Amino acid sequence: MPLSLLDLAQVGPGETVAASLRHSEDLARLADDSGYRRLWYAEHHNMAAIASSAPAVLIAHMAAITTRIRLGAGGVMLPNHSPLTIAEQFGTLAELYPGRIDLGLGRAPGGDRATFAALRRDPAAAESFPRDVVELQRYLRGVPQESGVVATPGAGTDVPLYILGSSLFGAQLAAYLGLPYAFASHFAPAALEQAIALYRTEFRPAPTLDGGETEPYLIVAAGVIADDDEAVALEQAHVTKRQRAKHLFARGRRLTDAEADDLLAGPVGRQVEEMMHHAAVGTPARVRAQIADFASATGADEVMLAPMAPDRRVWLGTATHLAP
Repeated sequence: MPLSLLDLAQVGPGETVAASLRHSEDLARLADDSGYRRLWYAEHHNMAAIASSAPAVLIAHMAAITTRIRLGAGGVMLPNHSPLTIAEQFGTLAELYPGRIDLGLGRAPGGDRATFAALRRDPAAAESFPRDVVELQRYLRGVPQESGVVATPGAGTDVPLYILGSSLFGAQLAAYLGLPYAFASHFAPAALEQAIALYRTEFRPAPTLDGGETEPYLIVAAGVIADDDEAVALEQAHVTKRQRAKHLFARGRRLTDAEADDLLAGPVGRQVEEMMHHAAVGTPARVRAQIADFASATGADEVMLAPMAPDRRVWLGTATHLAP
């Protein structure tokens, strides 16, 4: 079972963005040396705890300090951009690092309504997501556009596209276009089983440039925390839940740890537990077994691990312990 990594580029309490990105460098080097298949970064905006607002820039830097691993966006939120812009960005990356660049695409804005306005985008842009995916693919393949516009760089690179999602919409689109599908089960697992069934049932093979046809390819994501001391792993899992409660449910207030724990004791706690339903926590052996069970239950072709521990020693150690 191929294993990959999702780096959320988290900025911990008291940590600078620069320090966070240095840790991301450490993870990239470790992943490159350890046999992970790919390493992805997700586009987020206006979130003080996440430093991955510009995935293409992160990918370019991490590709320069690694030699083997595939690097990509997991994903670019396409409604925030024109297809031509993304084709040029990722076409440039593909020309610089041939055979190592992936492009995952999401329909969510990656931020709130105010952020969408700051990006000079209209929320209605999400409605054109399927059409924009097709346009982007045509740019990357060098298929002539009615406008006559050519992506340079980009045309002919055929950067692999992946549809990301946590709902049935993404599964249906990936199936219709014959593209790989990555489900965000590390934070929104509710529709996982339905989405997988829909993707497999409705998948339509699409022609490839070499004359073949695409086949279904499913990636599922799981949050992970692994440590030789199981108590440490469990404590880090609780701190992770506390941080999610503060981030998602504070309603503009700065919560103390005690206040966050009070939230976790009620309905908020149940919501956070649901978000982390497929998280694997414990000793390395226990986490590896949980990942294997998850892969078997979903029939996934690949599992993407998202290290969650706030403690950087445990965070990097998790990727080390679980390396293929």
